[in-house]
Amino acid sequence: MSQIIELLRSEEYRKKLDQCIHCGLCLQACPTYDVFGTEMDSPRGRIALMRAVHEGKIAEDRINGAFATHITRCLACRACETACPSGVQYGALLEPARELVEHHRTPSLAERALRWIGLHQLMPHRGRLKLMASVLWLYQKTGLQSLVRRLNVLPPHLRAMEAIIPPLTPHYVDYSAPAPAVGERHGRVAFVIGCVQEAFLAPVNQATRRVLRRNGFEVITPMMQTCCGAAHVHIGERDAARALARRNIDALLAEDVMAIVVNAGGCGLALKEYPHLLADDPLYAERAQRFASLVRDVNEFLADHLYRPPRGEMRIRATYVDSCHLRHGQRVSRQPRDLLRSVPGLELVELRQPDRCCGSAGVYNIAQPEIADQVLDAKMKDVAATGATLVVTSNTGCHLQLIAGVRKAGLNARVMHVVEVLDESYRREQEVWRR
Repeated sequence: MSQIIELLRSEEYRKKLDQCIHCGLCLQACPTYDVFGTEMDSPRGRIALMRAVHEGKIAEDRINGAFATHITRCLACRACETACPSGVQYGALLEPARELVEHHRTPSLAERALRWIGLHQLMPHRGRLKLMASVLWLYQKTGLQSLVRRLNVLPPHLRAMEAIIPPLTPHYVDYSAPAPAVGERHGRVAFVIGCVQEAFLAPVNQATRRVLRRNGFEVITPMMQTCCGAAHVHIGERDAARALARRNIDALLAEDVMAIVVNAGGCGLALKEYPHLLADDPLYAERAQRFASLVRDVNEFLADHLYRPPRGEMRIRATYVDSCHLRHGQRVSRQPRDLLRSVPGLELVELRQPDRCCGSAGVYNIAQPEIADQVLDAKMKDVAATGATLVVTSNTGCHLQLIAGVRKAGLNARVMHVVEVLDESYRREQEVWRR
């Protein structure tokens, strides 16, 4: 506890606070300011609250008041960082503030149970998540899901969790053996399969490996890798995130590869920010720097190494929904669009507000379902206006949230990852050759 207070009152933290010149350009970029219209629910307002803690104007026994309310409402989408002319490192300011809130609040028994199960008993263990996915597949196949949704009997947080369950087909592949390059070999990469991604969106991982192989890369998947820790950081459990980070560094740095490829924007940002997370760890600080230097989002990597452009025609109107952590955190926005435009026949239509969050934001759509629903509704109106029948994204949480959003909005559209679109184009090209 004292370490967090010391950090928030440190000279280094003050320098980050002082980068904010209160110009207000972040206001229109902030989803929660759009929902509430209040200064304290904007990045500038939250920075003012952080400054008050730094200056001792908010005592420790008052952390659970307005400070906690407005800090926990933040989606941490980092759209404000992109909009900011002063280069404010909002994410670096927010993370210790969230940790401070977590240390002062007393979650309900139900919340503590959900956190313990989700963050500690499921996400670090892919096998358990896959078992859960298989049980949920039965839940869908037996018609129980339709009945539960029709009766609307679940409490808000469980209802929010249930709403983002995608249509499941629990078919998994064995990643333990290296997958050889197809055609001319251009290098060797390590593949981060994630936790929720592999259990609930396994076809995305399978497509990713096929696309990398088709472009001449041997793909290895170290099986000792685990959850990236992004969800833990989101809710202030940084010690748990550090433990996961160390395990991933050990697993993935053990391999001789040109890149560590990840297909989820939020996970990729978490992996790239391991140097910040482990800055005070004498054993891992340098290794975290080396690790982060190898991490590449799959869109970022393929845009530079697309040795086999897709040739199979896909006559479809599509829109691309940015992952906030990919666009604002990793600053990767052009590459997925370039990859989609390389697909013959695909018409890419831009959203009116492509920089806006979909409301997923890690576990935000579960922790703050009412606010997340308002953010999602705005996003789906934007999607509907494009007339697209294909919604493309590049992050696990966004993918699940958009599937729920398409269903809720009654849109006639599929949701796919960028690599699934490329993989489909390659498949169609092969079918033409077979004819």
